Amino acid sequence: MRDLGVGFGYLVRGQRWVAGHGKQFGFGLLPGLITLVLYAAALVSLALYGEDFVGWATPFADDWTSPWQGLFRGFLTAVLVALALLLAVLTFTAVTLLVGQPFYENLSEKVDRDVSPDGTAPESGLSLGRELWISGRDSLRILVRAAVWGVLLFALGFVPFVGQTVVPVIGFFVTGFFLTEELVAVALQRRRVDLRERLTLLRSRKMLVWGFGTPLGLAFLVPFVAVFLMPGAVAGATLMARELLDEESAETRADAPEEEVTP
Repeated sequence: MRDLGVGFGYLVRGQRWVAGHGKQFGFGLLPGLITLVLYAAALVSLALYGEDFVGWATPFADDWTSPWQGLFRGFLTAVLVALALLLAVLTFTAVTLLVGQPFYENLSEKVDRDVSPDGTAPESGLSLGRELWISGRDSLRILVRAAVWGVLLFALGFVPFVGQTVVPVIGFFVTGFFLTEELVAVALQRRRVDLRERLTLLRSRKMLVWGFGTPLGLAFLVPFVAVFLMPGAVAGATLMARELLDEESAETRADAPEEEVTP
């Protein structure tokens, strides 16, 4: 259980780091703002035309009498909007990281240099195009996994009592896990840690991952909050990646007891 607090601590430390590095925070906002505009346009369009889409998709209900037709299509419209919101939360981080790959790579490197005892940061040695390809491919694979979980949890949501209590809680933990994977991937990809190895690392420290990602996923449900938390989330995930790989930092070296010198 201690890891839950440690994971949340990395989220807070990441926000503190960008707060003390205003320039990095400013640049880190740009990808989130771009993605937010795109998502807002898509969600507004869905809200305006979702009912028409449901009507087009359910021609068999055209002859139903009132109120059954309205209740049925209203329910499907609500489900469509709810699924779109869930998908937006699950994919926002992946799309933002893809849009802002150069920004977040730079931010993550600066965090590594800042906390590294020798002031250096790992480099992948790959071209930007190759890094974008790997990032996009891995993000798609993660989104497929997240979509499978989303469909499963949506189906379980119809189970009486359990669907209204246990399932939402599980959903937030699942969201937190996948959010964390997308964020630590920025730092771990520079270290040439592939997707399978990343998932193994994260599964070995689930409490740490949930402590970091679940509060972040809850915060992302609030409009505009995701944009402002993304730079700090990337910074915090970089710090957490160092712990997952047992890398020494300037802080741990400073806290370590000095070795006794024997004559």
